[in-house]
Amino acid sequence: MPRTVTPPHPFDVATELIYDGDGNYRGQTTPDYANMVGPFGGITAATLLRAAQEHPDCLGEPLSITVNYAGPIASGPFVISAVPVRTNRNTQHWTLTLSQDGAVTTTATAVFGNRRQTWSSTEVTAPAVPPADSLEPEALPEFIAWVRNYEMRFVEGAIAIQDADPNHSSTTTLWVRETPARPLDYPGLTALSDVFFPRVMLRLGRVVPAGTVSLTVYFHADTQLLTAQSDLPVLATARSQHFGNGFFDQSAELWADNGTLLATSHQMVYFKD
Repeated sequence: MPRTVTPPHPFDVATELIYDGDGNYRGQTTPDYANMVGPFGGITAATLLRAAQEHPDCLGEPLSITVNYAGPIASGPFVISAVPVRTNRNTQHWTLTLSQDGAVTTTATAVFGNRRQTWSSTEVTAPAVPPADSLEPEALPEFIAWVRNYEMRFVEGAIAIQDADPNHSSTTTLWVRETPARPLDYPGLTALSDVFFPRVMLRLGRVVPAGTVSLTVYFHADTQLLTAQSDLPVLATARSQHFGNGFFDQSAELWADNGTLLATSHQMVYFKD
């Protein structure tokens, strides 16, 4: 019998990098993760994190990444420069730069660390929600390519594509996982931190131009927890604290299906009303 060859997951294709041996990686955007303008910001952040992870000098696990979207990324090839600027006893600090045709489009800093057993406590609590399998997957807009890679089951705050009434709350809570199913890892968790539609659209009840300027993800899960989570749905919730003067912020939490905190994230987002 002929051997069945499983094609690589679209996420792994989109974040694939080729190392040139001198701290630089070559990558390529893919149409599967296209957004309305350029690629989905979460896939860009995930690719930058992967560059540090795959670097031969990388030590420890990701603790945080901050990505600054300095300019649009065009469809096609790009280069990532990954530099470990300092390695300490417990942490390692990185600078990352994504360029196209010699022009910088995205910058990032990342911190990796050696996790060890210590006292721990989580002061925030996961939202009280129905189980994922009790909710129907949302029909997502076909004209945005990247959303086809995610199964989203909304508890509250689904974004209406057609004009709707303004909403008094900016909170969205949903169960989300990759489709086709893929075991969770740090790049995948990074991308999941950016699956929320812009909060301003939920508040206004209509589509407006908006784009992330800066995204920070803090990783609370270790590799063992990510392995246990595997491809189960992640509980994700996000809200804004303030809108005004063309920008708004967003805070988010991502929880394992057993109620363990996986990651928190913060964004600053541009919008035009």
